Amino acid sequence: MTTSGTALRRTLGVRDAVVVGLGSMVGAGVFSALGPAARAAGSALLPGLALAAVVAYCNAMSSARLAARYPASGGTYVYGRERLGPFWGYLAGWAFVVGKTASCAAMALTVGAYIWPGQAHAVAVAAVVALTAVNYGGIHKSAWLTRVIVAVVLTVLAAVVVVCLASGQADAGRLDIGLSSGAGGVLQAAGLLFFAFAGYARIATLGEEVRDPARTIPRAIPLALGIALVVYACVAVAVLAVLGADRLGHAAAPLTDAVRAAGVPGLVPVVRVGAAVAALGSLLALILGVSRTTLAMARDGHLPGALAAVHPRFQVPHRAELAVGAVVAVLAATVDVRGAIGFSSFGVLAYYAVANAAAWTLSPAPSARAGPAVGLLGCATLAFALPAVSVAVGTGVLAVGVAAYGVRRRARRRHTE
Repeated sequence: MTTSGTALRRTLGVRDAVVVGLGSMVGAGVFSALGPAARAAGSALLPGLALAAVVAYCNAMSSARLAARYPASGGTYVYGRERLGPFWGYLAGWAFVVGKTASCAAMALTVGAYIWPGQAHAVAVAAVVALTAVNYGGIHKSAWLTRVIVAVVLTVLAAVVVVCLASGQADAGRLDIGLSSGAGGVLQAAGLLFFAFAGYARIATLGEEVRDPARTIPRAIPLALGIALVVYACVAVAVLAVLGADRLGHAAAPLTDAVRAAGVPGLVPVVRVGAAVAALGSLLALILGVSRTTLAMARDGHLPGALAAVHPRFQVPHRAELAVGAVVAVLAATVDVRGAIGFSSFGVLAYYAVANAAAWTLSPAPSARAGPAVGLLGCATLAFALPAVSVAVGTGVLAVGVAAYGVRRRARRRHTE
């Protein structure tokens, strides 16, 4: 339960909620995930994208139904707690906070790599500090800035698609679907691309700040996901048509390579700026989501109670935001972006597995359980299809969280005896 000192103000409508979700999705994947996914799946990149979209859709609908029933900050942490029990809520919250903190660091490092490659870590830390300050100023300012970022990024991506498809280098034959990498390659590509779809969780984690959540959230989540899917499909087709699966799979910056191959090198600086802006939008929304889940876990005693405070003027969980910003800044100064992305994907899929299990309990009707069942199976399959290092590290970190939960529970029992 929230109190007057920890309650958040409901100010976001459908449009703002959709923009927050898009701010996460278009920044996380278009500029970074297509290359690794093509390397995993080869010419079967598009089926991998379709599979990721199916799993994401099932997760989105489960999240929408749960968010309408439980319109409070925390997302699946709250849903798992209410539907499955405290442990499962805690596990989802732990997976989300840890995994998405790694995502924040990855996005910050992406900003640094595009703006000033020689000082990527320093720029990343500066970006984290600046966006934490924006979030501290209130949710309205965050939503306004995200709206601007999404508009810029979509404009840049539209230019890339038009330039690539209109060039003489585009060849529809490069879109032929093959299974040279086998089913495992398609599954791994889907797992990597799922990372790019996961931004709609931001809408659910902001459930306590959305007006009329029972109506707004079920509309905003699938709308944001649908827009992102159309954008991803258009960009993937355009880049594949110009580069082909092999060149795309080995491209460090796929979109800049694509416009250069299309014969328009003058667009390269614009694409680089768009990539940096997209990563900033993703980082902004990620910090929002992680801080709100941190708030919810602090309210229940799984994290220090001081993090549950809400600023009396700005109506934001200011201590949670500062704590998250500090941790992300340290990671951005020290870690490698590739490891952060792999670990984050595993954590996000574990988070949504709990969401689907919680949605399964909402209704006994077989038709209502089909989506959650597909989503749960899909999350488990994609999680363990990721590279072995990501699976091992992710499993280990989740195990640490489980052990911490057990120690805390035993300590509480001794205290009450």
